[in-house]
Amino acid sequence: MNPAASAHQVTVQPSGRTFAVQEGETLLAAAIRSGIGLPYGCKDGACGSCKCRKLSGSVEHGPHQQKALSEAEEAAGFVLTCSARALTDVVLESRQVTDESNYPVRKLPVRVQALERLTHDVMRVRLQLPASDAFRYHAGQYIEFILKDGARRAYSMANAPHTQEAAPGVELHIRHMPGGRFTDHVFGAMKEKEILRVEGPFGSFFLREDSDKPLVFLASGTGMAPIKALLEHMRHKGIDRRVALYWGVRRPGDLYLDAWLREMAAQMPNLSYVPVVSDALAEDGWSGRTGFVHQAVLDDFADLSGHQVYACGAPVVVDAARASYCGERGLPDEEFFADAFTSEADKLGD
Repeated sequence: MNPAASAHQVTVQPSGRTFAVQEGETLLAAAIRSGIGLPYGCKDGACGSCKCRKLSGSVEHGPHQQKALSEAEEAAGFVLTCSARALTDVVLESRQVTDESNYPVRKLPVRVQALERLTHDVMRVRLQLPASDAFRYHAGQYIEFILKDGARRAYSMANAPHTQEAAPGVELHIRHMPGGRFTDHVFGAMKEKEILRVEGPFGSFFLREDSDKPLVFLASGTGMAPIKALLEHMRHKGIDRRVALYWGVRRPGDLYLDAWLREMAAQMPNLSYVPVVSDALAEDGWSGRTGFVHQAVLDDFADLSGHQVYACGAPVVVDAARASYCGERGLPDEEFFADAFTSEADKLGD
């Protein structure tokens, strides 16, 4: 990059790392371009995962949702890096900065290798990647489809990186959103061998392996996809931290990985698996846990102060979990890691 084209410098504390931000560029886009691993999720001002404290400098925010950054939070010095543009040099505070663990973001052609309907509204899509060079990512990260008009759709990879060694490809779990341009195509016209374009990896939802704290994994719906990748990664690496996995769905039939998870629990002695169903009907014959999945964790854990929590799925579930675990159960804010699956409607604030 031509240094003269940069408008301002951003410094991240306590690491002291710096990067240049160009005129009109968001702080997050500049950080990704520079290989600085700031935390983030949706990149669209909807989830709040990239929120951090501004220690000095001035920024202006583009469109974003109040739930992601309230006026009171902005007045208190917090910024959304995915929405904020620097007006001066800026100093941020972020303790989740990564360095050598960052993988380059790339654009790739992919081929639809296989389609498998897991439930009435969830499709497993297997994408074949170019075999010429490995696609590197962290378990838990996501890719974005680049549609013909430039629109993007993000999906988490459901397989751990080590699976690339046998066959370059990624597994996605895509829920049908009726009327959704991309998912209507997935569930209607998509065929094997179709060529698509993707970009990635993105996201800061991956296991922090420098800790030995016990883990709570919280998933709702297809939020199980990145959790599946995390579990595969842990088993492959021999990571034996205690994991309490809670998976919330509406009906028992939505537990599309139930048998796989029970098999994993049998193979990983430190893994406990708790499925939670919110809307079971009498004919379902469900005798397991019921209600809201984030509440099931509250029922089981009086104190989360010594844990790490990884929450993935619907924004309402992630937001409720963050508020109650950090507020009522003593979980440190910096030990709550989240990937909220924001739809196009979520991003628009609908």
